Amino acid sequence: MSDRVVRDADYEPKIRASFDRQKAMALMGARLGRIEPGVVEIELPFSDEIVQQHGFVHAGVITSIADSAAGYAARTLMDAGSAVMSVEFKVNLLAPAAGERFVARGEVIRSGKTLTVCRSDVLAHQGGETRLIATLLATMMRLTDRGFED
Repeated sequence: MSDRVVRDADYEPKIRASFDRQKAMALMGARLGRIEPGVVEIELPFSDEIVQQHGFVHAGVITSIADSAAGYAARTLMDAGSAVMSVEFKVNLLAPAAGERFVARGEVIRSGKTLTVCRSDVLAHQGGETRLIATLLATMMRLTDRGFED
């Protein structure tokens, strides 16, 4: 587990502004939930617009919220002036994405100067029950001097 040292006191408004610029997240209906050092949650309500042919939320949609939650979790521990991009991830889809809403919880495992390793678990919520449907392990890269900031 990381030591979760915050290097940018203004990380939260920067993450919120960055998320608001993500048109893909808006298209899917995703929204930011909890944001704290080393942890970010993204919530997604069920919608017929994001299902695959069997009526489950599409694996690509589930992977997208897991990836973004991991990336923003990584950003919470980066220096001011940083941006974050995924450089690698692996996702295990553990159960069909059936539920009323889904929460991807990204958490930093180890935060380095350039690379940060994170995991995201995606939980499906249905009728008072919660179950793990996916887990993602990702490597995020800190970008600087690129003319943009998250």
